[in-house]
Amino acid sequence: MKRLFISFLMAIVLLPYGAKADEGMWLPMLIEKYNFADMQSKGFRLTAEDVYSINQPSIKDAIVIFGRGCTGEVISPEGLIITNHHCGYGVIQRHSSVEHDYLTNGFWAMSRSEELPNPGLTVRFLVRMDDVTTQVLEGVSPDMTEVERQAKVNENTKRISDEVVEGTHYTARVAPMYNGNQYFVYIYEEFLDVRLVGAPPSSIGKFGGDTDNWMWPRHTGDFSLFRIYADKDNKPAEYSPDNVPYTPKRHLPISIKGIEPGDFTMVYGYPGSTQQYITSHEVNQVTNISNPLKISLRDARLDIMKGYMQSNDTVRIQYASKQASVANAWKKWIGERNGLIRLDAVAKKQAIEADFESWVNQSPERKAEYGHLLPRFEELYSKREPLLVATDYSREAFFAVEAIRFASQFNRLISSTLKDVEPNADLAQSMVENTRRFFKDYYLPIDREIFAEMMEAFTQNLHDSLHPAKLSELFIQSNSSWSTAANNFFSSSIFADSTKLIALLSNFDVEAAKNLKKDIAFEIYWQHDSLFNASINQQQRSISQELDLLYRAYIKGLMEMMPERRFYPDANFTLRVAYGHVGGYNPSDAVEYIHQTTLDGIAEKSEMGVYDYVVPQRLLDLHAAKDFGRWEVNGTVPVAFLASNHTSGGNSGSPVVNAYGHLIGVNFDRVWEGTMSDIMFDPDMCRNISVDIRYALFIIDKFAGAGHLIEEMTIVD
Repeated sequence: MKRLFISFLMAIVLLPYGAKADEGMWLPMLIEKYNFADMQSKGFRLTAEDVYSINQPSIKDAIVIFGRGCTGEVISPEGLIITNHHCGYGVIQRHSSVEHDYLTNGFWAMSRSEELPNPGLTVRFLVRMDDVTTQVLEGVSPDMTEVERQAKVNENTKRISDEVVEGTHYTARVAPMYNGNQYFVYIYEEFLDVRLVGAPPSSIGKFGGDTDNWMWPRHTGDFSLFRIYADKDNKPAEYSPDNVPYTPKRHLPISIKGIEPGDFTMVYGYPGSTQQYITSHEVNQVTNISNPLKISLRDARLDIMKGYMQSNDTVRIQYASKQASVANAWKKWIGERNGLIRLDAVAKKQAIEADFESWVNQSPERKAEYGHLLPRFEELYSKREPLLVATDYSREAFFAVEAIRFASQFNRLISSTLKDVEPNADLAQSMVENTRRFFKDYYLPIDREIFAEMMEAFTQNLHDSLHPAKLSELFIQSNSSWSTAANNFFSSSIFADSTKLIALLSNFDVEAAKNLKKDIAFEIYWQHDSLFNASINQQQRSISQELDLLYRAYIKGLMEMMPERRFYPDANFTLRVAYGHVGGYNPSDAVEYIHQTTLDGIAEKSEMGVYDYVVPQRLLDLHAAKDFGRWEVNGTVPVAFLASNHTSGGNSGSPVVNAYGHLIGVNFDRVWEGTMSDIMFDPDMCRNISVDIRYALFIIDKFAGAGHLIEEMTIVD
């Protein structure tokens, strides 16, 4: 009995490293081996081949990497894709102006000829993935140094990537799993002509704004529509008026049957990054050092942006995407920290480490292989702490200044021109275009105020040895006032004057390169870069490289210690399956959230007088008249729902499908109380938030009058 109790207790303690209910981001080609029985027990009604196959069309063939950091899905046989509004936000913004304010008014192409091209926007389909661990580790031996090992891995990786796409138009990426204990190659087909088809106004697509970001209940219509175009042979092609809508191998049928608590759900997409296997040392630094610092710095930036945006419509449009980007991580860090504290995550990790140490000490062979890990983790994280603080101030304070970030982009042009003693005409011309794009969405008074606030924080909290000499000189010459220093900085830098900068770039020569190099913005950037590269960055890289090595051994040891556990690899923006169920949660004492929100909640919030809750009058009129069409459910329209799928950044825009593989929603967020799921999953609190597909269809049909788009979809009643 005592032995059974100890085993049971150990299972509870070790639970964070074994997949719990609804936890996990699983490799699709391996679900038949590891997950299929569990998925079936939870209600899944398809086969593993329906999810992932290279021999026949499968759901994977309807999933795309949208742009560089989101997921999308094909929802018609004519190449129509749906993703999040916030994933398409930058594209919508670039097409917007005061005269054609698609952010405020939305955009709907009523014919194919009205669909808007987007240079640089691509989507990628996964053709197949293969385990190439043996090939990647070919020639690797235990007596190699880590440098030698990595060189051989890199050599093998390049060879594999080249070989698998030779003679094709595909691209390939070899991705490590479990910190390099396993490797997979991913082969993609990339389409280059992707056009904007439809987007609701931001008051729908971003309804709730910062007020509701990461929160529940949520009423955001976070979706947008694009279309993939191909050449006459259905192959990828650069934009051309002659291109035709892409015919996909598979598109997702759309279910409007509705959802109930307990229903099976599957999210199929590209989660960006998780850290499920980090030690207590890093969890402590995230919780108690890094996140609080970054939160405070972004607090200040957001306050400055908000003040200007509320008083000027042009600035509101210019900074809409920037402000959303800054606020997104800021609020996530707050929720993540709170969640880790609530879970007592540091103590839980320490308990796992204590058990690992005990297991290691039971065998001389284990002590030889793993005995050094935990002491060395402690040493390295202790060394890393001041470096982490410096890096956070660099990223969140110094480079918060847009003019300095912009100046840093000219490094290549300046250095190549001075090195070759001749102008790089093509690069200079490309920087003219970059300059026009930069100043289109730039408001100097915001940047000037951010400069004063952030440079004060940077210099007060970092040692003098990390202060750029030119920055210190500016401060002294400005009577030790950061406000005055900001005025002097922007009045003297060409990187704050688009007319002068474009004129200089249009006649670029060696003398112009010398002048740019002496500009105060570039000089401050260059000195900062040199200081940090010589000390902070170099030490950080060295520590990170050793930590990677330690984690590879640590995860291998954990898997040996718990052979009965199912371990899923950390997310690394490769295709994953996450499955769970529809359901609400209880965030705090006496508070219970149900799984669904409706249009009634939008109408209620709109009466609160909050800026983030302003909605188009047409939407309120449709609600008042109960003009819901076929999308009506119990006298209203479903808007968003909760499920227990394990998601992360990159899953934005991922399809949420039911037990039959029918689209029921588009994933767009997590609840605030569960944002620590990148580090530690809590089945009681971790919920992903999705747009109910019926709300998207209602907006397309009744609000926008774009029913022709619905006609090309496959609707399952």
